[in-house]
Amino acid sequence: MVRNGVVPSGSGAIVVFLLLAGGVFPAHAEKIIDWEEARQFWSFQPPRIEALPEVGLASWPKRDLDRFILRRLEDASLQPEREAGRIALIRRLSFDLTGLPPTVEEVEEFVGSSDSRAYEKLVDLLLARPQFGERLASMWLPVMRYAEDQAHQVGNNSKFFYPHSHEYRRWVIEAFNRDLPFDQFVRLQLAADHYGDEDLAALGFLGLGPQYYNRKRLDVQAEEWEDRVDTVTRGFLGLTVACARCHDHFYDPITTEDYHAMAGIFASVSMDSRKVGDRTFHVVKESKVQDLNVFVRGNVEEKGPVVPRGFLKVLARGGERRTFAEGSGRRELAEAIADPENPLTARVMVNRMWGELFGVPLVKSASNFGSTGDRPSHPGLLDYLAIKFREGGWSLKALVREFVLSATYRQATTRKKDNTLLAGMNRRRLSAEMLRDAMLAASGELESADPGGASLKVSDKKNLRRTVYARISRKELDSFLRQFDYPDANVHAAGRVVTTTPMQKLYLLNSPFVAARAARLSELDKDLEGEERIQSLFRKVLARNPSASEQAGSLRYFEGSTSDRDWAGFAQVLLCSNAFLYRD
Repeated sequence: MVRNGVVPSGSGAIVVFLLLAGGVFPAHAEKIIDWEEARQFWSFQPPRIEALPEVGLASWPKRDLDRFILRRLEDASLQPEREAGRIALIRRLSFDLTGLPPTVEEVEEFVGSSDSRAYEKLVDLLLARPQFGERLASMWLPVMRYAEDQAHQVGNNSKFFYPHSHEYRRWVIEAFNRDLPFDQFVRLQLAADHYGDEDLAALGFLGLGPQYYNRKRLDVQAEEWEDRVDTVTRGFLGLTVACARCHDHFYDPITTEDYHAMAGIFASVSMDSRKVGDRTFHVVKESKVQDLNVFVRGNVEEKGPVVPRGFLKVLARGGERRTFAEGSGRRELAEAIADPENPLTARVMVNRMWGELFGVPLVKSASNFGSTGDRPSHPGLLDYLAIKFREGGWSLKALVREFVLSATYRQATTRKKDNTLLAGMNRRRLSAEMLRDAMLAASGELESADPGGASLKVSDKKNLRRTVYARISRKELDSFLRQFDYPDANVHAAGRVVTTTPMQKLYLLNSPFVAARAARLSELDKDLEGEERIQSLFRKVLARNPSASEQAGSLRYFEGSTSDRDWAGFAQVLLCSNAFLYRD
């Protein structure tokens, strides 16, 4: 857009032509881009290997990544925080790697261990648990906008619902648990049917996308194609390609031809349900192959030139847009994204995982690596990790292990408001899934679930399974999930927005779910009295004994009355405490 009479230019001196008088675009003409210059932008350059930074406090780094962090801290005359205590570390690790709190027995064993490798052994133990896949699935499902219904429903018409969506969820959980290489994780979600029949459930990435009424209309189909382009490019590449649907991208070297080259891939497939291994998968299948005309200004009735199916020109090896000719082009698209020479794919996933474990991604705009996105806080570190990830076989477990073994990760939390340089760990509240699961774990009611089992509503009183197995709705997201910042399932989510609202506190104080967990907790120790019962509740809820001041305050709580109702109320106080609500 024009601001103050100036036509902005992105990387490569991109020129956007507007009709100033009318404020509208002219008939389509591909924008003028110096492609060689455009490819000099940081995210389009291949990750570069740099020498490990020299540091002054040479005794601090535990992994190579720590040297990048420490170098920036020392340049800013800052020092890292001390290492967190063992109770804090096991709680942090347990939530980060499994999404669940540690038991008091696990805490006591870790705290009391004299094994010099106790921390490393704990990391490996948690990575090997099946809950690891459930934890990462909670990260990935909002990225691919997982849901089981549609936002637009007429009456009770559930024609476009997904009763077997849980099969895709199971595939994701099992893929993380078996440490499926991430490049293969990409390939299978876009084109599993081109690589055999073993992983057809992976096609839920595309097959669970939004569907709209009047799907035979071209303008309605175009809306669905935009969703696919947006989810794929933001999810895997960190680029907002869908912004070029109606016009050339204002700021990035992405043209409307680029958009329609990718949209043509999804225009050449159709949604399908396929029954295999008594199991039904929501998938996509090859349909009539078609290259799309450019829809000028997004108007499907105003057609510009035909664009062959293909990839983004700015990522082309030889300078020209790579075109696809094998069916719809899904397999070729998958190979282009997973190509080790693609400068974005490894960086984007490394950055997402960093954000999950450290609280803030290295590139804060996790799904926008373009010119309007944030620059990396530690560019050398991002490149180092991307190369290590790629050359290490795209192993997510190895990547996570590298993160959590670092001195950076083991730091105590800091109270600094601006902690961009990571002079201490960020304080992080439990996600919606972690919060609900932790309450069920504390009360001893958490039920194990078949990863492939059908979903239950979060609000169902009989649902005592992990929240990752809950039904996710595009039409009306569950109230608890919505209040505690679960993303809108209609669109790709770059991450979690963390809010603090009065409604959250009111939920914790008045929710029948929380009250039921508190009542259950109070019943578990009926045979105990006074200090012993207080200590038992602390151990179940917080996996530790109360401090002297906490013990004294708790005893004052019961002065004059020790009814069952008072014990349930006390248990609810613990479930609502910051010590329970935060992992750090």
